[in-house]
Amino acid sequence: MNSATEEKIRVAIAGFQHETNSFAPSRAGLSEFEMADSWPGMMRGRSVIKGTRGMNLPIAGFVEAAETESIVELVPILWCSAEPSGPVTEEAFERISAEILERICESGPLDGLYLDLHGAMITESQIDGEGELLSRLRQLKGVSWPMVASLDLHANVSPGMVRHADCLCIYRTYPHIDMSLSGARAYRALADILITGQRPAKAFRQAPFLVPLHAQHTGSGPARALYDKVRSFDGVSGTHAELAMGFTAGDTPDTGVSVVVYADSSARANGIADEILAELRSSESDFCTRLLSAAEAVEIAMSNAAKRPTVIADVQDNPGAGGSSDTTGLLRELIERGAKGVLSGLIFDPAAAAGAHSVGVGSVLMISLGGHSGVVDDNPIESRFRVVGLGNGKCAYTGEMYGGGLATLGPTAVLSPMDTCAEIKIVVTSVRNQCLDLAHFTHLGLDPNAAKIIHVKSTAHFRADFEPIAEKVLLVSSPGHFPCVLKDVAYTNLRQDISRL
Repeated sequence: MNSATEEKIRVAIAGFQHETNSFAPSRAGLSEFEMADSWPGMMRGRSVIKGTRGMNLPIAGFVEAAETESIVELVPILWCSAEPSGPVTEEAFERISAEILERICESGPLDGLYLDLHGAMITESQIDGEGELLSRLRQLKGVSWPMVASLDLHANVSPGMVRHADCLCIYRTYPHIDMSLSGARAYRALADILITGQRPAKAFRQAPFLVPLHAQHTGSGPARALYDKVRSFDGVSGTHAELAMGFTAGDTPDTGVSVVVYADSSARANGIADEILAELRSSESDFCTRLLSAAEAVEIAMSNAAKRPTVIADVQDNPGAGGSSDTTGLLRELIERGAKGVLSGLIFDPAAAAGAHSVGVGSVLMISLGGHSGVVDDNPIESRFRVVGLGNGKCAYTGEMYGGGLATLGPTAVLSPMDTCAEIKIVVTSVRNQCLDLAHFTHLGLDPNAAKIIHVKSTAHFRADFEPIAEKVLLVSSPGHFPCVLKDVAYTNLRQDISRL
């Protein structure tokens, strides 16, 4: 694909990302896809490439790989994402999907398509958002049009996704430090199809169990060995394997762990898929799913005499999985036990942030902090708080996962409770954002390395940037809209053969 005499190969690129939590009360409407949050706001045309360049995003990795080929002409269509939440509204899904299809129709002859998807999108009428979008694209361009997509490690892969896409490339790390690399793998998969004119044979398997997200960490436990197994097939006779751990807050028939294999023959693809599935099933009991209570975690953290901080993860209130990021159970425990040297974040409370900005740094005001999202047994913390710091919410990420990107947090404040012997600095934001980067604290002049305890609202992504500075990491089962104790979840759509760890 590098001959200067050949005609350009025109490849369309687009992205439509959402991770849907069936148990979260909010919805992802058009405005949520248009706004910037952890990632950029909606982009069209050439701004898709310019606005994602250098970021750890799949579409950025695809573009970088494609630009090494002089024969490839990229045709950017549209890219958007929304912070995880409840279902995508009908209006948002229909308008964004229609625009992607319309812009593809208006782009002239195209040799193929790359899509940057998540794989766990549910809309108000579609239980498989990505499968529906891929189906519409197939109807538009026909079965012979090469089409590949990248998916999140937490994708709930459906038969429709596998059927309609010629190849799916799935992240292999959690925290997702390989998003850009996954986009680059998708480019190589599409390039192979364009060069050879041949589609790989496919095999698809769904494992009969769920793994809660806090146990999916690929840096430890059975997940690490399973992904080593998956990588071992790369480049072997045109073969590659993909493993999705699934998003357990999506209540669908396809929720759970799944395997997709691509090879030069159906027999080889099916043989490898069966081999990986067998290893998955033998590993089921090895996933460690235990969570500490808030009381247990705070007691352990307060007894830590090391110079490095203890990181306590509020795993069930992770906004990056549809949580409200405003529950107070763990924060209240830290306050009531008089914990010292604590950094806490990120608490989503626009009213509290606005109040702090109205009075200024050094002022004291009465605030009803957090606890506004209707989580059972969760209430606001009513107290006087001193305003320790203020910010405009523009936070440049510095960690490995999102480094090069910019978080948009809205008006932000650092608050410290007054009516307690506890010493806690709480970062309060006006936009939901998962606390996964040290910059969430440092951009406000706070030093995580000097803290004794760091309380983060995240399930595992925080590990990439916080674990290297931590003495220990504790995972806590404080209440939230992102359920991790799966036996207690009121699913209605799971397959009958599914077991829950």
